[in-house]
Amino acid sequence: MSLDLNLLHWLLAAAPIVALIVLMVGMNWTAQQAGTTGIFIAAGVAVFAFEASTRALAVASARGIWDAVPILYVIWPALLLYQIMNQSGGYDALRRGISRMSRNELFIIVALGWVFTSFLQGIDGFGTPIAVVAPLLVAFGMRPVYAVAIPIIAHIWAKFYGTLGVGWLATLQVVEMDAATSLSMGLQAAILIAIQSVLGGFMVVWMYGRAPAVRAGWPLVLIIAAIHSIGQFLVVFIDPILAAFLPAALAMLALYPLSQWSRYKEADDSIVERPAMREEAHLEENSAEPPMDIVAAFSPYALLTILALATSLIDRLHAWLYIPSFGLPFPAITTGMGVETAGTASYSPLHMFAHPGATITVTALVTWFCFTKLGYFKQWAKATGKEMPGVVKGLFASAVPASVPIIAFLVMASIMKLSGQNTMLALGIAAIAPAYVFAFLANGIGILGAFITSSSTSSQVLFSELQVNLAEAKGLPPSTILAAQSAGGAIGNAIAPANVVMGASTTGINGQEGAILRKTMPWTIAAFVLTGIATVILTLIVQ
Repeated sequence: MSLDLNLLHWLLAAAPIVALIVLMVGMNWTAQQAGTTGIFIAAGVAVFAFEASTRALAVASARGIWDAVPILYVIWPALLLYQIMNQSGGYDALRRGISRMSRNELFIIVALGWVFTSFLQGIDGFGTPIAVVAPLLVAFGMRPVYAVAIPIIAHIWAKFYGTLGVGWLATLQVVEMDAATSLSMGLQAAILIAIQSVLGGFMVVWMYGRAPAVRAGWPLVLIIAAIHSIGQFLVVFIDPILAAFLPAALAMLALYPLSQWSRYKEADDSIVERPAMREEAHLEENSAEPPMDIVAAFSPYALLTILALATSLIDRLHAWLYIPSFGLPFPAITTGMGVETAGTASYSPLHMFAHPGATITVTALVTWFCFTKLGYFKQWAKATGKEMPGVVKGLFASAVPASVPIIAFLVMASIMKLSGQNTMLALGIAAIAPAYVFAFLANGIGILGAFITSSSTSSQVLFSELQVNLAEAKGLPPSTILAAQSAGGAIGNAIAPANVVMGASTTGINGQEGAILRKTMPWTIAAFVLTGIATVILTLIVQ
């Protein structure tokens, strides 16, 4: 690789990312409009500044489309489940049932938006927690923008070790480390990730009810964050693959005794301002009676949890489901600047039956069959006096607009990666930063990777080896810088376009992605700064 590192090339490499942020956050463009524009900008920079051929551009675009398939495999089944629940009265039944189970709204928001979301991230990934929990929060009475932003932020702490350690395993695949170094990196990553858990918990209660909610909820936040953070740190010693799942499961179990605490058992009248909630959230007098109770309404999510646990934790079943796979062949390409991408006979193979999309698909189909047999769709249409569009029609009406921007973002990411724009950005940051400034900025490179690719795992694959090389060149401990990269890759998911689009599509607010980003961006900046400071402290200790 012979990238010509200079200010002009660095600014051009940054242009697609800056354009996305400005268009979506500043100008309130839809994700579809911004993503399509981003492709043209990235392609123009690749061809005219990074000397990529039209063949290289075509290969990169095709790889980007294939990269979108695993995400779409979650979105389409999740939207199918959403349509089934919505058109059968399931969400209304959940709202009523949850409201009657507990009088403390703050506790329910924390339980659903943070604890349950984190539990799902521990066993599944690819945006599944957002696709599942965001509609539940809307059903409970939360405004859709907040219903997306809260689970996005709340599950970040479980990204690196979540999905049974997929981020950890990806890092070990691209970076050679001895046992001591890998353990050191894993423990330091857990320390940095603890910031995300604490900050995420407080952001959830702040979004819900501002300062009064923080005053009411701080003991709950600290207890859950301690279970998450200390649990993750300790489990790294035993088996990093379980470092997110076990503490997330323990936090789920802790909800029952916490719900019996008088502080969270009754309604809290001190929280008057509730910007995250709709004013009509609990007004049931003029609403139709759902045809099912809360047990029936929650049964699809219980089934989803059981299937996810079984397919992930039963080794023989997981191994059997993992066997069928399909990946596309792609040729090797080289740009005029010497950026090489190796060819492959099976690029990023999709394991159709071991993928979270399979569990959601099975859940949706079983739910559809059962709810139809029980007559819920007809009963709900009669109760509301509305003619429902039908599950299939509703699915295509919501899934197609959601799919286009995700494909666009992943094509743009692939073009930037294969043309060397991503590497140029990282090298430019490292070139101008002294050692400890680079240590502060290291998690920012991880954030950048996750924002571009909409995946913390892809960020690890993309930048881990580069981060280690830069750390060694600057005399910094590679384990600490790699831990910062891992933490940053997780943080970046709070602003990852695919996550935002997924949440918007499953809550029926396609086109409002910019509004969601305006909620998650301040948290991302705060997490970046605090993680940077903690990284500098760790480098001083480890050295």
